[in-house]
Amino acid sequence: MNKLITIILIMSFFSTFAQDKPFALKVGDNAPNFVGKDHNGKMISLKELTEKGKVVLMFYRGAWCPYCNKYMSQLEQALPEFSAKNAKVIAITPEPEESISKAVEKTKSTFSIIYDKDRKIMKDWKVAYSMSDDMQTKYKGYGLDLEKKQGDWILPVPATYVIGQDGKIEFVHFDENYQQRANIENILKSL
Repeated sequence: MNKLITIILIMSFFSTFAQDKPFALKVGDNAPNFVGKDHNGKMISLKELTEKGKVVLMFYRGAWCPYCNKYMSQLEQALPEFSAKNAKVIAITPEPEESISKAVEKTKSTFSIIYDKDRKIMKDWKVAYSMSDDMQTKYKGYGLDLEKKQGDWILPVPATYVIGQDGKIEFVHFDENYQQRANIENILKSL
């Protein structure tokens, strides 16, 4: 009996610990709903958007990330193609509004960008992680202190999802290497 209790406690410990590591939601999973205010002050509801069409949801680290800016520019350039397929693009970021303005300026993005102030959306989507102490030191050496900039060292894995009108995930790109992003053509094919 003691052995069984020990095994249950160990499994419980590891399952709790594993929830702290980001991981990809899968094709066919129900998409976690969210409501948030975009950079233009408009309330955005994933559920309401999917009732009208598909949604391309991307998580980005910040305007300070050249890979994020390049990807956002690519999404912006492809907006007419997304619109032709009745799909909306939404971006989620841990950056505050003033930094979102810089991202919009750099990328010319016209799609909605939501500041995930409490990191709830990122956590619900399982993309949130805390940057390691070594990486924090490295970034500070580059002059980037995310704690001062956004209040913490929590970032999203720069994942991209397509959510269907039924609220289920239809496409997933999840790569912890922030340099790797979903190919726009692959996203378009999934629509």
